[in-house]
Amino acid sequence: MDEALEVGDKLDTGADKVQERLQKRHQARIEDVERRKEAKESQSVAEEKGEYFYSAFNNERAAVEELLSGCSGADRATMTQKLEEATSRIGQLQKFLNDSVLFLTQYDLRQAQAALQKLQSTLAETREEALPKKKFAFKARTKAADKASVTPAPDPDADTPAGVGGTKGDGVTASEQYGFSNMSDVLVTRTAEEIQKQDVLLTHLTNCKVRLLGSPSTLHLKHIDSCEILCGPVSSSVFIDHCKNSTLAFPCQQLRTHNTTDTQVYLHVTSRAIIEDCRGVSFAPFSWSYPSLEEDFSVSGLDKNRNNWNQVDDFNWLAAGTPSPNWAVIPEVDRKTNWDTEN
Repeated sequence: MDEALEVGDKLDTGADKVQERLQKRHQARIEDVERRKEAKESQSVAEEKGEYFYSAFNNERAAVEELLSGCSGADRATMTQKLEEATSRIGQLQKFLNDSVLFLTQYDLRQAQAALQKLQSTLAETREEALPKKKFAFKARTKAADKASVTPAPDPDADTPAGVGGTKGDGVTASEQYGFSNMSDVLVTRTAEEIQKQDVLLTHLTNCKVRLLGSPSTLHLKHIDSCEILCGPVSSSVFIDHCKNSTLAFPCQQLRTHNTTDTQVYLHVTSRAIIEDCRGVSFAPFSWSYPSLEEDFSVSGLDKNRNNWNQVDDFNWLAAGTPSPNWAVIPEVDRKTNWDTEN
């Protein structure tokens, strides 16, 4: 009798274990189905967002292109109005792209950026053709002359960046462009009154120190060698091309860097930095300061609490999960903290 009870207990225990295993297996299947469902839904949402982005982006791009084409043959007042509207809409398109980077693939992001850059170039060309104006640059000077005031002089060979509108005394709004060109071994400082809301172009500088105290609309750096260039908050984009052996510092909404080598960038950027055809570029948080910096941040509209300085997209390195060898983070111990212009 006792043996029969013992055998029955063993059978019950075995049945319980089998039932327990079946329940666990069933629960695992349910959880796997839920995970697959969530992954599918997440992918579907991303695809829907991507489809909406491209539809909206391409429609707005076509509208801006049509707006710019309408400048041909129009009177000055109409051209000015169209150019200002195009400038505003391109800025909104850039913000739309910045807000969409989280769900865009690297390839799709690159295509959208290229389309936007082409649109900005078309705007600059249309503005230059429709509303030509003198370009400004600073004559090359020696160190002994640095204490004297700098007077803008026409520079017919200066590169032309995409501009923004500025109201003139006669009520006509046109782009303002300022720049330094063909300088070496000099220190140049510009104040907010001179560069605020302007497009600033620095080109062909060697062994120079530049301090831009204010909030320009855009900043273009081209053919820069062995320079230290510090700038206040740039309300939209910074474009760098052919820069080497230099130290740069600025806050901005967007950074695009091309053909740049062995350069340190102290950066505050509210979207993601982009590099292409670069090597030896390193990044650290923006650390330069000057008395009116807080005020210039307010003027620029940049978010001081959002800094993606170490979120860099390398268009020449698309290997997922493997860091790009073309850029690095500057170790804290090696970061520059003394920005004294006399050093």
